[in-house]
Amino acid sequence: MSIVVTNLTKVYEQQKAIDNISFTAHQGEILGFLGPNGAGKSTTMKILSCFIPQTSGTAEVAGFDVVKNPMEVRRQLGYLPEHNPLYLEMYVKESLGFIADLHKLQNKKQRIEEIIALTGLEQEQHKKLNALSKGFRQRVGIAQSLIHDPQVLILDEPTSGLDPAQLVGIRALIRELGKTKTIIFSTHIMQEAEQLCDRAVIINQGHLVCDETLPDLMKKYPQHTLEEIFLKLIQPIQK
Repeated sequence: MSIVVTNLTKVYEQQKAIDNISFTAHQGEILGFLGPNGAGKSTTMKILSCFIPQTSGTAEVAGFDVVKNPMEVRRQLGYLPEHNPLYLEMYVKESLGFIADLHKLQNKKQRIEEIIALTGLEQEQHKKLNALSKGFRQRVGIAQSLIHDPQVLILDEPTSGLDPAQLVGIRALIRELGKTKTIIFSTHIMQEAEQLCDRAVIINQGHLVCDETLPDLMKKYPQHTLEEIFLKLIQPIQK
């Protein structure tokens, strides 16, 4: 298992952002990490990527504990946050070289060429990032997260704000990557999750309310779309 989350809790002052959640994700699986705004998705992803510590519980990425072995986790993990952090004055190849240097890659030139081909950036590679469309900037963000060939990818709303043509390209890329890597994929578009994901983990108000494969979930709620199921599962929790 590439990701193991066990009884994970995060408390900010008096508020529990996530409350005792557990789930796993396997290699070759795209896990849809779903929930309404404020459910705790970003908090969980930040813990998994070693940006913030949990209050209690454990999280492992590729067999490494996020607290005990954060540098090993970072070596195994590619992370694209919701707000793609790009240096817009850099050129595409320059930005990929910068990230490759951070990872101390030995085969830097070859790897950059491979990633440019994989992410469909051949025609854009000599442009500045501020000259790219949002779709191509997202591709650069994914390319940066892939440059060190991580086992695990965390993609936080990677298709937000894209036009229909851009959506098709990014979804196809994610689907291809999901054949060999473990992907945690967060989105608010349930139709997209239904098309892409093998498993759905849904959280609401910091609580886990669903952890099912997509086929099992659809069998449990026959004649319902994933969007309809999602809306049923995120009804307010009675306290």
